[in-house]
Amino acid sequence: MDNIVTLRVSALESNYTLGHFGDGPNSDIIFREVKNLKLHQIAFWPETLESVETALGKSIGIPLIPEPNKSIIKKNIAIMRTEPLKIWTLGSNTPLFKANEATTLDLSHSRSRLQISGPKATKLLNSFLPIDLRERSFPPGTLASTVFHHVGVTLWHTKVGYELFLPRGFALSLWELLLDGAAQFGYDIT
Repeated sequence: MDNIVTLRVSALESNYTLGHFGDGPNSDIIFREVKNLKLHQIAFWPETLESVETALGKSIGIPLIPEPNKSIIKKNIAIMRTEPLKIWTLGSNTPLFKANEATTLDLSHSRSRLQISGPKATKLLNSFLPIDLRERSFPPGTLASTVFHHVGVTLWHTKVGYELFLPRGFALSLWELLLDGAAQFGYDIT
């Protein structure tokens, strides 16, 4: 029983068709869903920050927790500081903590991860999100908790583009809004 593998069905699967779409001939926006998300949240207290950093350094190889709303990437693992006393680890298991040190929560099944890139990605997201996405205000490595059509989401700016973490229960309806907004440009789903 220890070797049971749980495969998740994508929340977008019923409306995720690969190809080129929209009014424009160019691929101004590229969408890609990252399946089988491995995402954990670690909540800690101000006085346990150092012990959490030490544990993460030993298990993941990232010695410091980033500043709030920033991220650190090492190989295929990312640490994102979503709140002053909360971080997300992406692509890795988290170390075990003592109850008085930190708490962990597996968010892997509760989110859909969508990569959005291309020359019009910022313009598309600015149509939906109430944050300033200009490069000087939201450079790569930055993340923000925000709202998208009254739904709480997390947006992460990477070197490639953006990653949008959508609550699984709202992923399909938000996906449909993104596709409607992208239709004016021309987009690819890969």
